[in-house]
Amino acid sequence: MSRKIGIIGMGNVGAAAAHYVVSTGIADDLVLIDLREEKVRADALDFRDALVNLPWHINITTNNYADLKDADVIISAIGNIKLQDNANDDRFAELPFTSKQVPLVAQQIKESGFHGKIVVITNPVDVITSIYQEVTGLPKNHVIGTGTLLDSARMRASVADKLGIDSRSVVGYNLGEHGNSQFTAWSTVRVLGKPITEVAKEKNLDLNELDKEARTGGFRVFHGKKYTNYGVSTAAVRLAYTIISDARTELPVSNYRKEYDTYLSYPAIVGRDGILEQLQLNLTDEELEKLQTSANYIKTKYAESRQK
Repeated sequence: MSRKIGIIGMGNVGAAAAHYVVSTGIADDLVLIDLREEKVRADALDFRDALVNLPWHINITTNNYADLKDADVIISAIGNIKLQDNANDDRFAELPFTSKQVPLVAQQIKESGFHGKIVVITNPVDVITSIYQEVTGLPKNHVIGTGTLLDSARMRASVADKLGIDSRSVVGYNLGEHGNSQFTAWSTVRVLGKPITEVAKEKNLDLNELDKEARTGGFRVFHGKKYTNYGVSTAAVRLAYTIISDARTELPVSNYRKEYDTYLSYPAIVGRDGILEQLQLNLTDEELEKLQTSANYIKTKYAESRQK
């Protein structure tokens, strides 16, 4: 059966995601959409040339929402990266732009007859994921944000660097908003066969500093080149492939949690039907309080965006 992915928004992130799809051959059909006609056509031509030196073929079409009708996954990468260049390093700085653009895009997705899964990168991702679900009317478990999938990876990389081990040897999660109210749930983190709290005492690790590195890592990248693209696009394509391949993988992604009445990042099992099962972590009282604070912040911002 043909595997089909659509990517909406061919800026730095969308283009990196498209390149990842092309270079790994995880789709048979790729639909690229962007308001800049010349840019998206040029990208398609560039990918066509790249495919000559790759061992697979991908059919690439551009700027036709009708082509999304039978897509397995749509990745939303629209945004205005210049708005991220703000003094507070606040991802909500993009909300005035994305809260107006996303409903227009979501309506066209709906009108195409699309019935697959949506993976959202667009910031602020938890609020925008909610808007996509509301406008398209798709089931909540079929609309998923990348959330803290990248932030958790940054945390794991930071811990691994301090210990001199491979980052894939560290397990654990950042939870809540993909933004300033997120936090590392240290009760979930294990390394070297032990809880991180034990290892921190043995190795003299500053967990507060490592938490800060995970929360602010994206902005260190941003301030160096005025955008981020490789980390988040890899997370998005991994999520898309997890869906297409029905991998049933446990991932910390932005999914709707009924108990908090909002989208936020919390680990879930992801497969062909989107969110297949939501995990229930044994968090500390302090972590539960932080998660509730993050949920409240997301809900407040979502309500504000829908009133404008």
